[in-house]
Amino acid sequence: MARDEALLQLVGAGDSLPTLRLYQWSEPTISLGYFQPYADCAKLDPPLRELPVVRRATGGGAILHDLELTYSLTLPLAHPLVGNNPRGLYELAHAAVIATLAELGVAVARSGFCDDSGAARGPFFCFARRHEADLLLGDQKITGSAQRRTKHAILQHGSIVLATRFAQHPTATLDLPFAATVERVRSFFPVRFSQSAKTPWCAGEWLASELAIASELREKYVGNEWTRRI
Repeated sequence: MARDEALLQLVGAGDSLPTLRLYQWSEPTISLGYFQPYADCAKLDPPLRELPVVRRATGGGAILHDLELTYSLTLPLAHPLVGNNPRGLYELAHAAVIATLAELGVAVARSGFCDDSGAARGPFFCFARRHEADLLLGDQKITGSAQRRTKHAILQHGSIVLATRFAQHPTATLDLPFAATVERVRSFFPVRFSQSAKTPWCAGEWLASELAIASELREKYVGNEWTRRI
């Protein structure tokens, strides 16, 4: 989370390039959306209630990061992919997910439906909510995304669920070997995103400035003041 915010700052300032990341979590963790009440975590049943909790900079409902891949996309607001329609980034990223999962023989489709969910109304988990751009496998959600916009840049987070081991988490799951599937998605997704965006993307390394700001921001994300702010 700290690295994503560091990218949001530096991409917005023009000091870092537009960046697409894919990463996993070292242990099952719940990330709250920016506007989501922390107190709602206490209403969860075990074992979810005992999991670590962080708060994202992006909105939306809580995500259980476990057997999945998280992507983050950071762009300056002046980038051609943002244009006058930042929400179009959902379509671009999700088109890449559709194409990536098709490589695995898995057919998913856009929800095309928006319910009345929200930070105050719930449901708690993002994957129990429905918005038009969400991706479904059958009638279960397999990918959802959310954004945070500043005056100069935009950060989009998304979760690509590949398997599940928590019955309380309302999500689709793939009946495929997890480790091999992760590697294939890591390989396919950046390529498919480049094709979806009609923009070439190159592999890169972390800049010292990005890591330095992320190190400073880390204390914010591990602290209660940020995580329990609502």
